[in-house]
Amino acid sequence: MSSRTPPLLEPHLLSLPQPSSLTLLTSVLGASTNWLLTRHLHALLKPSSPSPTTAPSNLLPLSNTPAPARGPPPSPSQTAPPRAPETSVLFLSLLRDLPFWRETEVSGARGGGVDLDLAAARKHFAFVDGLSSLGLGGGTVAEVRRTVLDKVGELKRGGGIGGDGEGRKVVLVVDGLDYLLAVAGGSAVEIKDMLAEWREHTHAAIVTVAADDPLIKEQETTLGKQHAWFALSLAHEADTLLSLRLLDTGAARDVSGVIRITHHGDRADDHEYLYYVGGDGGVRVFERGQ
Repeated sequence: MSSRTPPLLEPHLLSLPQPSSLTLLTSVLGASTNWLLTRHLHALLKPSSPSPTTAPSNLLPLSNTPAPARGPPPSPSQTAPPRAPETSVLFLSLLRDLPFWRETEVSGARGGGVDLDLAAARKHFAFVDGLSSLGLGGGTVAEVRRTVLDKVGELKRGGGIGGDGEGRKVVLVVDGLDYLLAVAGGSAVEIKDMLAEWREHTHAAIVTVAADDPLIKEQETTLGKQHAWFALSLAHEADTLLSLRLLDTGAARDVSGVIRITHHGDRADDHEYLYYVGGDGGVRVFERGQ
């Protein structure tokens, strides 16, 4: 999957989210957040452009002294390399393993991808495989909590000068946090409190949950009630909500679904777009009528 970000989404996918912010991505059956989460990871991990090291060539000298002759342009080996990303990313995936995310080409060369293995070696990225419970013991809420906090500490210690943890901020990304309600035996309040504790130790958080109507509206079971409360409480708390759904009019050949972007307290910046995920994984986001 090409990781190139559609232009209409670029203002909403930040390389460094606001401090203490929560971004929530919601999906329904047939409108997965995989492509959207991939582009969030790309925005967080991609190297930033180097700062210019020379003065602009169109500035005139302040005196009548002739300007010095210009030398030849610097060779590619003399130009400054891209700077490392400002953030480290801890990615807890409860629904998919690391090979899946590699196949989506977060780390692919097409579209200016990011090398996840290199980012991990440089302590910019760590992955916790919640799908197979690797590193989570039996997968209880307490074990998940402890594993994530330990990984956050490792990234912080690896980010500072001399390993003091002061040089880099950690952004927490969690795919399928609501999955813990069904498999870990914890209550919605317990898992939400766990997320709050994680957020206290990280710069910002990006979380995905399912928001299908049967899960939100038909609260006939204890699990259904827990899921609805959990998803709705996160939606009310989120600073930014990006929700995906299918077209109200049914399937269309050139439209995969609708993405609605809502910012807490800033209605002027809310948007709703159509999107199309191509067979090669590329995504087009566009206004209605285009």
